[in-house]
Amino acid sequence: MKKQSLIVGICAIGLLISCATNPLTGKKTLNFVSNSELFPTSFQEYGTFLKENKVITGTADARKVEAVGTKIKLAAEKYLASLGQTEYLNGYQWEYKLVESKDVNAWCMPGGKIVVYSGILPITKDDAGLATVMGHEVSHALANHGAQRMSVAQIQSLGAVGVAVATGGKSAESQQLWQQAYGVTTQYGGMLPFSRSHETEADKIGLTLMAIAGYNPEEAIAFWTRMSANSNGQAQPEFLSTHPSDATRIANLKAMVPQAKATAAKFGVIFK
Repeated sequence: MKKQSLIVGICAIGLLISCATNPLTGKKTLNFVSNSELFPTSFQEYGTFLKENKVITGTADARKVEAVGTKIKLAAEKYLASLGQTEYLNGYQWEYKLVESKDVNAWCMPGGKIVVYSGILPITKDDAGLATVMGHEVSHALANHGAQRMSVAQIQSLGAVGVAVATGGKSAESQQLWQQAYGVTTQYGGMLPFSRSHETEADKIGLTLMAIAGYNPEEAIAFWTRMSANSNGQAQPEFLSTHPSDATRIANLKAMVPQAKATAAKFGVIFK
């Protein structure tokens, strides 16, 4: 019992000292990892990735990635400045690279290091489609989703230790069953919904950024409709996935568009 109480106490203290309000979401978020710890590793991994993959340079598509990425960056700076958070991007080292790959994907590492795979360009089609993707990925970084997932994984690991301590007097078979039950419960009841909520947050922030950058947020709906068609119905059921279903995402985006336009209007960007 003393060991269990100690573990619970450590978790409680960690939760109390590691929650801060994110200016972009307005929510208190759990974060055990500071940018000063996370960014150097992120930058190093990004550099390694670029060395091990073919970076496309000097083409119209490469220039488009750079141009759209720069506009999203400037939009993020304007938006955060309007929230009184001019120092929020301290330490960011923005970089936008187009990488040759058939994968239909893009990502942004903590600190603003972005990769767009060439395989997604036939679906983005135009600047607005690309802004949808890059705005979304940048928003994951701005909302500190990577650090949050790392922090939650640490809590999940501590919980597993707690289960081991609590069941220490039971048979090996019983201990294994309890650990399996804990793993399934936390994965489908906690980790996956947590990841889906991150996707929705990134969609909302991304819409705002692309709108401030001058791209009509309604084009995000068109992009995700094309993405849905490209998947050919092969997506996992939503409760088994880290991402919302295509239908859920598109419905959410439609509801978010008016607010994104209203925010952009404050920066002098008006859409018909």
